[in-house]
Amino acid sequence: MLRRSVEACFLLILVLFAQIGHAHEVRPSIFALKFAPDRTFTLTADTNLEALIAGIGGEHEDTDSAPTAQDYNRMRALAPTDLAAEFEAFAQTWLADLGLTFDGAAPALTIDSVVIPEVGDLNNARDTFITLSGSVPGAATKFRWAYPEKFGSSVLRVDRPEQELQAQFFGAGAVSEPFEIGVALPRTWIEKSIDYGVVGFTHILPKGVDHILFVLGLFLLNTNWRPLLVQVTAFTLAHSVTLAMGLYGVLNLSPAIVEPLIALSIVYVAVENIFTNRLHAWRPIVVFLFGLLHGLGFAGILTEIGLARADFVLGLVAFNVGVEFGQLTVIALAFLAVGWFIEKPWYRSRVTIPASIAVAAVGAFWFVERTFY
Repeated sequence: MLRRSVEACFLLILVLFAQIGHAHEVRPSIFALKFAPDRTFTLTADTNLEALIAGIGGEHEDTDSAPTAQDYNRMRALAPTDLAAEFEAFAQTWLADLGLTFDGAAPALTIDSVVIPEVGDLNNARDTFITLSGSVPGAATKFRWAYPEKFGSSVLRVDRPEQELQAQFFGAGAVSEPFEIGVALPRTWIEKSIDYGVVGFTHILPKGVDHILFVLGLFLLNTNWRPLLVQVTAFTLAHSVTLAMGLYGVLNLSPAIVEPLIALSIVYVAVENIFTNRLHAWRPIVVFLFGLLHGLGFAGILTEIGLARADFVLGLVAFNVGVEFGQLTVIALAFLAVGWFIEKPWYRSRVTIPASIAVAAVGAFWFVERTFY
């Protein structure tokens, strides 16, 4: 009875992963705030407009789990002119909730343009660009940024005359410390490290379901921590290499290529678990090669945030540390779930093989979905 319960619980978790992976992740909205010497500014938003209007934000991990998912999917198929009409009715609500204030005063914002792409692949979110403009009120010297939790997380890039770009990630509903309008006050390396580390961790838990399944695939073959640590280390070193290459523009592959290959990496690891009961010498090498693919997937996250050139190394290291903590947390949770039974004679037949079959099936499903749909 206990063995069947363990197996059923583990398979249920994997089925849930498949459903999450099929959904559309709610990505952060990217805001670019640019000041001019005459104290005017523009605020450009790169956002999922359909999710905004449908009210899908920080309380939802993905769009398909929201009660307004049907309305969201309807809008994703609308032509740009029709979606623009929907936004026109929503615009004042959105503007009223934007949390940009100068010394506590909200500026008057004008919508200058709304650029909505034509309908494309419905499996990918459509990015709409909204440009606002305004003037710094009175003699204000500082500003704060806040984006309501109902709209999700955000990234703010601040561009001041003759200064380096400043970028910061904010979780849903977070309120910034005061920013200087004129000369940016330097943030400490500890503050920056925490920011990038949190982004790395959350990209694994809870958002990185494909990376979670890959790590679970590594976990399932091992009955002690040493070979598992070797594989996880190889994976971390590999994705660090391609993450750095992606950030510096040395290597750039389309997600249409990278994402299906990541799904195949999950399939490979799971299938190998089914047909072998020991760790072969080539496994860490294969894991390293697959880690290179996963690193390209990570690169898009830091690219979205818009790292300042001076923060590239710090951001890269802190993000990778966050990713590593996320992976170790996944392994720790897996040990808590089934680690008690690793020494049991039925562990491989009741846990490793059934769970690996489920992981392989989910990976194969994602491969087909990401390749053909």
